[in-house]
Amino acid sequence: MSILLLTAGYAFAAQDFDKYFTGRTLRLDYTLAGSASRQDVYLGKICRTGEWAGRRSNLDSLLVEGNAQVAVRSPEGSLLYVQSFSTLFQEWLTTEEATRIAKSFECPVLIPEPRQKVRVELSLINNRRSKCASLEFELDPTDILIREFADNGNPRQVLMEHGPLEGAYDIVIVAEGYTAAQQQKFFEDALRLNKRLFSHAPFSSLKSRFNVRAVFAPSAQSGTSQPSKGDGKRTAASSHFDTFYSDRYLTSSSLVAVHDAIGTVPFEQIILLVNTERYGGGGIFNNITLCTADHPFSPVVFVHEFGHSFAGLADEYDYGDEEDPTYPPGIEPWEPNITTLVDFASKWQDMLPSGVKVPTEPDALERDNDLRRIWSRLTAEQKSEINSKLGVYEGAGYRAKGVYRPVQECRMRINECEEFCPVCTIAIEKMTYYCTGKQ
Repeated sequence: MSILLLTAGYAFAAQDFDKYFTGRTLRLDYTLAGSASRQDVYLGKICRTGEWAGRRSNLDSLLVEGNAQVAVRSPEGSLLYVQSFSTLFQEWLTTEEATRIAKSFECPVLIPEPRQKVRVELSLINNRRSKCASLEFELDPTDILIREFADNGNPRQVLMEHGPLEGAYDIVIVAEGYTAAQQQKFFEDALRLNKRLFSHAPFSSLKSRFNVRAVFAPSAQSGTSQPSKGDGKRTAASSHFDTFYSDRYLTSSSLVAVHDAIGTVPFEQIILLVNTERYGGGGIFNNITLCTADHPFSPVVFVHEFGHSFAGLADEYDYGDEEDPTYPPGIEPWEPNITTLVDFASKWQDMLPSGVKVPTEPDALERDNDLRRIWSRLTAEQKSEINSKLGVYEGAGYRAKGVYRPVQECRMRINECEEFCPVCTIAIEKMTYYCTGKQ
C-alpha cells in the first residue's frame, strides 16, 4: 500500500476493478472497544447491500492516511483494495474519560464484494500514527451467513445526479429527528442545504462529479437529544449533543441503525441531517457528517463539517492555553491543512511564495483584533488577503502552540470566513479527482 503524493496534475492509477469485484457492496459491522491503554476490534454481521458506489480506480493506494484503514488482500497477499477513515472511538481515546473506563463503538465499514475468497484487515491508528489494534479474517463471498439486505422501503429522492455510480461521488442525506408528518420538511431541508454546499467553492466547480440522494427515516419524536438540558428524544439514529461533554458537538453512536435506514441506496458519504434549530454539528473523515437543519449558521457549519468528512481537513482553530492531546508534539498530522513542521515538506511548503518566513507572523490586523468579531466590517479586499496569503501561522488543531495552519483565516477556522483557503481548496479538489477517478 502507498500514500499517493499527488502533483498539481492530479494523476491517478486505473485498475481492473471487474477482475476482482462483483460490483456489489458488502457491509462489515465492526465493534471497536477498549480504553486509552488497550483497543480491540471485533467483527459482527456481514451484509450484502446494493451496488458498489465507491471508487473503481486507485484501489490499492490512499490519498490520506486517516485514523483507520480497511484492506482487502488476495489469499497470496496482493492488496486489492484499501480505504482510510476515522472514527468517533479514536477521538474518544484522546479524552480523559478514556483513561479510566472502557467503552465500545459501532463501526460499519463498506468494501466491494470480492469474486473469490480474500483476507480483510481492519487497522486502527493512534494519534502518534502507530497501529494500535487490528483484526484480520478470511472472507468467503459464498458464505451462506452473509445477510442479503432487502430494500427497506424508506422514501428517497434524487437531489442531484450527474452520472453513473462509477463516475461520480455519491452522497446520501439521511433524516434524523423528523417524524412521519415531517417527511416533506426533511426533503425541503435536504435540498436547501445541498444547494448551499454546491454553491460554495470549490464544490461549485466540481458539482458535475457528485450525485446526491436523500433517504427519509422516520423518528418517533421530533428533534434530537440534549443531555445537558435533560431532554432525551427517541429518534432514528439516537443523535445527541454534548458528545464528550462538549455542548455543541452533535454525533450519533448508532451507526448500524443509520446504515440500516439507508438500506440498498448506494453511497460513499453519509450526511445525517438533524431536525433542530440548535447550533452544532460534527464531521468524521469517510465516516459521517452531522448537520442541524434550522440554525442560522447551519449552511456554513455544514460546509465546514463536510470538509472534515470528505477531504479529511483538520480544524484550524485553537483553544488558547488549553493543552488538547489530539495532535501530540513531534508527530506530523496526516491531515493536509495543518502541520507540526516535523514533515512540512509533505504539506504546503512548495506552495509558499519566496521569502515567506516559517513560522509566519500574523498581520497587524489579526494580531491586534479578534477577526471573528470584526469580520463583517472588513472590506472584500481585506478578507481575500487574510484568506489567501499563504504562510505557516501558529495556532491550529486545538493547540495555540506547536501546530500551524496555512492562512490567517479559513472556512476551517471560523464560521465568519466565507472561503476555504488555497491549501484546503486543493485538498478538496484532489479528493474529488481521486474518488471519481477522472480529471
